[in-house]
Amino acid sequence: MNTVNLKITGMTCGSCAKLNESAILAIEGVKSAKVNIANNKAQVEFNEKKTSVKEIITTVEKIGYGASEIAAMDHDMGEENEKETKIARNRFLGAALFTIPVFSAMVAPELATGIKWLGLDLIMWMHMVFTAIVVFVFGWHFHKSTAKKLMHLRSNMDSLVSLGTLSSFFYSFWAMFSGHPVYFEAAGAIITLINLGKWLEDINKGKASNALKKLLELGAKDALVIRDGKEIKIPLEEIKIGDILHVKAGEKIPLDGQIISGEASIDESMLTGESIPVDKKEGEEVFGATINLNGNIKVKVTKFQSDTILSRIIAMVEDAQMSKAPIQKLADTISGIFVPIVMVISIITFVTWYLLSGSIETSILPAVAVLVIACPCALGLATPTAIIVGTGVGAKNGILIKNGETLEKSNKIDIVVFDKTGTLTSGEPKVTDIVTFEFPKERVVKIATSLASLSNHPLSKAIAKYGEDQKSDKATLINFKEISGQGVIAECKEHGTKILLGNKKLMDKENIRIDDSALKETLKLSNDGKTPIFVAHGDILIGVIGLMDTVKEDSYEAVNKLKKLGIKILMITGDNENTAQAIGKTLGIDKVLAEVLPEHKASEIKKLQESGKNVAFVGDGINDAPALAQADLAIALGTGTDIAMETGNIIIMQGSPMKVFTAIKLSQRTFSTIKQNLFWAFVYNVIGIPIAALGLLNPILASLAMSMSSVSVVTNSLRIKRFR
Repeated sequence: MNTVNLKITGMTCGSCAKLNESAILAIEGVKSAKVNIANNKAQVEFNEKKTSVKEIITTVEKIGYGASEIAAMDHDMGEENEKETKIARNRFLGAALFTIPVFSAMVAPELATGIKWLGLDLIMWMHMVFTAIVVFVFGWHFHKSTAKKLMHLRSNMDSLVSLGTLSSFFYSFWAMFSGHPVYFEAAGAIITLINLGKWLEDINKGKASNALKKLLELGAKDALVIRDGKEIKIPLEEIKIGDILHVKAGEKIPLDGQIISGEASIDESMLTGESIPVDKKEGEEVFGATINLNGNIKVKVTKFQSDTILSRIIAMVEDAQMSKAPIQKLADTISGIFVPIVMVISIITFVTWYLLSGSIETSILPAVAVLVIACPCALGLATPTAIIVGTGVGAKNGILIKNGETLEKSNKIDIVVFDKTGTLTSGEPKVTDIVTFEFPKERVVKIATSLASLSNHPLSKAIAKYGEDQKSDKATLINFKEISGQGVIAECKEHGTKILLGNKKLMDKENIRIDDSALKETLKLSNDGKTPIFVAHGDILIGVIGLMDTVKEDSYEAVNKLKKLGIKILMITGDNENTAQAIGKTLGIDKVLAEVLPEHKASEIKKLQESGKNVAFVGDGINDAPALAQADLAIALGTGTDIAMETGNIIIMQGSPMKVFTAIKLSQRTFSTIKQNLFWAFVYNVIGIPIAALGLLNPILASLAMSMSSVSVVTNSLRIKRFR
């Protein structure tokens, strides 16, 4: 299967998007088609053996729209939006220039010149000519679009505007010579106000797409590459994997790679949403578009431009913005049949009024008002604009929301299940307690650090780091020996004394006596969920070190805020019961599932679902893949390259539990906005069309209301930008 992104031109409302989708899906070999009215894009998945991009484009053109292929990441997207906004502005200003004199003269009849031609005052001819310019020049795009659709027996919002303004204009032209009141100002005002609405809509749609535009602008355009001993600046497209880049202080890191020389403080806020710089040294990974704040580093390129973390983020945001929430299906269905229904209602309105009054003048105004009050635009824009803004805000904060369906799922979550290690905790053991017997603490730490620094075991590394942080001295050791599953033994070169660091098994094996007071301390550490490690000097136990996978700083706040949303919190882990319960109690977690093997986590999620609960699972996205796949909402937590982007519905680009709360809250806010938009779009049409049909709404006010309904939907969506 191939995927192509298309730019669709000529779309004006939700029915246009529905029409294009239906036409593309009817092509043999097309698997899926998503058309987005908010950014005028289409994403089509198709079998290249059965159809082609050319055939898809031809199909779109046949139904009266324009189409052209674009790259998956369109760097000219912002320029295209600005171009369309400028065209809409010029149409409005031109129409307003000619409509204002007509409107002024109509409300001030005393402006008549007294000069007549063919029995009509010159001012009346001016009305007609100026209105014709507005309707057939600045409103030509409506009529052109309608004609194209009519050739294929199709219709859209343009059809309503075209039919309404042409009816008003030609009726007024006839009325000029028959002595009836004319309504040229109505035709001109409708075109002017709808062009105004379109201009404001384009401005706001551009604001909605700003997040993706800013992401596209983040990347560097070129890089300083070291080749044949010389530094040359070349475009990113020419850089190969394995090239060495020189990145100076203040410069953007061009591509993902590994530092091979130097140290630097890196601003990774574009990736994680966090402003605190990250210190990086030789051997550590860096990512394209992040900023080297200080220091000179040389970076070996490990990924092409199209494979960088930034490129993957942009691709995911684009996919999310092209997606549809299930709630949109109703709006799409209504948009697809909306225009024909409105036309029928308009005809019925005209006929009914004519039968009641016998007057064309009395009948034409409510019929035109019905045409211009109807607004499929608001229905079509309700969902995509909110998704575009919501996913953009998320991306800016290091939260990637994969699709519109995720927003709907987030709104229904009853339980959030956190994996423990690496999610609520740091995933690395840290020294929490030093208990000493006979020897002073400094000496116990020195002996433990000296032994631990020679071992690669995670617990030894934690002890060695603690010693470094305490600036502890180290003894020179000989005859070092590491015993798997027990600990380490060596001799102090200076004193020739045997020293030991390990668990109880090692102490028992080496006949180190653990008295009642030491056992009591050990039991206390174990009950608190800590791992006790013994330190011995000669045949004497001199200390016990407590280690624990410590809770992340914001885990408590995340759990507390999620509970305030009415969500129950569970923690699942393979750790022993004591450790798990201790952490659960510290964080205020509702229920702890301990000693659960990775392959059994998914079945625990399934049990919760079978009890009727909607479950979100938060894991690292790699070894928790089965549980993530089973959950109703999968939240993958991680940093940079260790994140499994394919697994989660929501992906958090750093290991902060607080971002889980932010992601769910943002999703709920976005989905709430979608519901608000759809509610007001439906209510607007349900109330507005009958009022217009009853003759209680002037066509000019109807056109203003129609334009403002679309603008209000987009503006309401933009409120998501204020999310904090």
